[in-house]
Amino acid sequence: MKNIKANLRYFLSRVDHSTQLTAASLIVMLVSIFIVGIIHGEVSGYIQALLVVIAIILFVYLFLLLGEKAGKYTTDLQYRIDRGTDNSFVEYPLGILLYDEDKQVQWVNPYFVEKTGLEPIYSMNIADISPDLLSFVTTDEEEESEHGSSQTIKIGHKYYLVQVQRELRVIYLFEITHYSEMENRYENNRSVIGQIYLDNYAEITQSMSDRDISNLDNYITNELTNWATRGKMFLKRIDDDHFFVVAYSGKLFETEDKGFEVLDTIREYTSQINVPLTLSMGFSYGVDDLAVLSEEAQKNLNLALGRGGDQVVVKGIGEKARFYGGNTDPMEKRTRVRARMISEALQELLKDSDQVIVMGHNHPDMDVIGSSLGIRRIAEMNNTPCKIVIDQKSLHTDVARLIELIEKKDPEVNNDIITSDESNNMITSNTLVVMVDHSKQSISINPKLFEQGNERVVVIDHHRRGEEFPENPMLIYIEPYASSTSELITEMLEYQPKNKKSIDKIEATAMLAGITVDTKSFSLRTGTRTFDAASYLRSVGADEALIQELLKENIESFIQRNHLIETITMVGDDMAICTGEEDKPYDPVIVAQAADTLLSLNGVEASFVISKRPDGRVGISARSLGNVNVQVIMEEMGGGGHLSDAATQMDSSVEDAKDQLVEVLGKIKNKK
Repeated sequence: MKNIKANLRYFLSRVDHSTQLTAASLIVMLVSIFIVGIIHGEVSGYIQALLVVIAIILFVYLFLLLGEKAGKYTTDLQYRIDRGTDNSFVEYPLGILLYDEDKQVQWVNPYFVEKTGLEPIYSMNIADISPDLLSFVTTDEEEESEHGSSQTIKIGHKYYLVQVQRELRVIYLFEITHYSEMENRYENNRSVIGQIYLDNYAEITQSMSDRDISNLDNYITNELTNWATRGKMFLKRIDDDHFFVVAYSGKLFETEDKGFEVLDTIREYTSQINVPLTLSMGFSYGVDDLAVLSEEAQKNLNLALGRGGDQVVVKGIGEKARFYGGNTDPMEKRTRVRARMISEALQELLKDSDQVIVMGHNHPDMDVIGSSLGIRRIAEMNNTPCKIVIDQKSLHTDVARLIELIEKKDPEVNNDIITSDESNNMITSNTLVVMVDHSKQSISINPKLFEQGNERVVVIDHHRRGEEFPENPMLIYIEPYASSTSELITEMLEYQPKNKKSIDKIEATAMLAGITVDTKSFSLRTGTRTFDAASYLRSVGADEALIQELLKENIESFIQRNHLIETITMVGDDMAICTGEEDKPYDPVIVAQAADTLLSLNGVEASFVISKRPDGRVGISARSLGNVNVQVIMEEMGGGGHLSDAATQMDSSVEDAKDQLVEVLGKIKNKK
């Protein structure tokens, strides 16, 4: 109606402006002639006056006729506009749906019925048409401004671009199935580059006969070729233990849905023939630059290997990494040669540095303190000053006892223990920052050290590598098979200069204590190298009696641990969950001890203890006997760790964290 009035005003304005001036001038002229004619009184004057009257009458008639035509024009225009509006609302190729405040469908136009095949019936809700449509309709203004005022939604087998006028409660649907299918074909046919690595191939084949090696190679090549053929992938072996893959993104996603079953197939076969060979894979997609994809695929493969192997890492450019496999404990890959090479590489870095700052994760445990003291000793052997960053406000009782012992017995080491603020003030562009027992900057004792642009970083850790990782570290030594970081650094100590002062009693005791705690007194994750490292530390003065004294548990801690265990509930037949109170914080070490204790109960394969932390967040400590991969579970909740030892921290309530954990456990169980 507004448009009709606007058009009428425009038409009349055109009539007035084109005739008004002329009409006024004509009338003035005719009146003037009429007056002059009357004044002169001649016959010609009367004739002129008569003509003027006739002209005026004729002019008025024509003006009225013009107005009548204008009225007919506007009436016809209004009718056509109204008819066009009505027809377009009903017949235009645009789906229109009206709904009420309860999201019940009130009316749809014929096009909506034709395209969706949904005839509105009494009490039909928008959710009956599409849950996604209901979700979009109920989106608030803040979310709409973030995600846009339109959205593509699938109804049945067709795609629609949907817009909503919430104040009028009207939904508009425009079918874009053809364009969506084109977009899907484009996305599904984008290039993917992958790298496949045979874990432990060189070590395993060293002791095998040529015939057995040939049989193993044939089996692996055939299995991978058949797997690649099913996924329409191009597979090329480029080395004894290395394959190159080119694929389409759509086929990669289908393979993801199947969980990369080829890993299980090859692992089961190699286990039967007593050859512990597994696969690691890295895939990348998301851009059209093949060089970038190849580089990212290699990084993803390195990430899989850093997490212990026997798994796949799939990551699109700019996306979060997705992990598959990792259902077995990592096989031992490190050798004495590798330990010596890492030790020598660290020596060179120390010589080129003005100082070393070593730190572990926040809330440090015995392994952090022991490995930090070990790095300090290596730096001293190479004449490089070293400082250890420790937050003494968040120490558990065993670590606090050790720090107190250092203060009393070894003032030289005590002088090299600094706070986070002190480390911020002393770091330079030539400072070497060593991360021990962790590889995530966000959980370091002092994450600000990484915010100052320092690129001289060394990572020494025994946990599986996560997606968060320092960019371009100068040296990486991650061995998930090792029992502890103290074990790795103990081996490195053996290859340092012999003419320098060796490790002292307190340092050796701290490192052995770190191994003892992480192996649960040598009962978990131990290998021959673990006992070799412990033997070396004993030979240089480690005191086991002192370790027992340091690790004694307080009565209060014992009571709290047992209180947590009393809250046990079972999920399924083999998973135990314990929870603390919402208003009572627990020391993370007590929580971890409770999770360890639960594993000693009959029938418990995995344990999870949830409690408030002293910093106000909620922490979950997860443990397993090896049959359940708690690392994958904790990664789903933002954490990480080992297959049998993992944890996470969350900003939520204890009850919400438990509900989320139960949901994740259900999803993982359904995948199996």
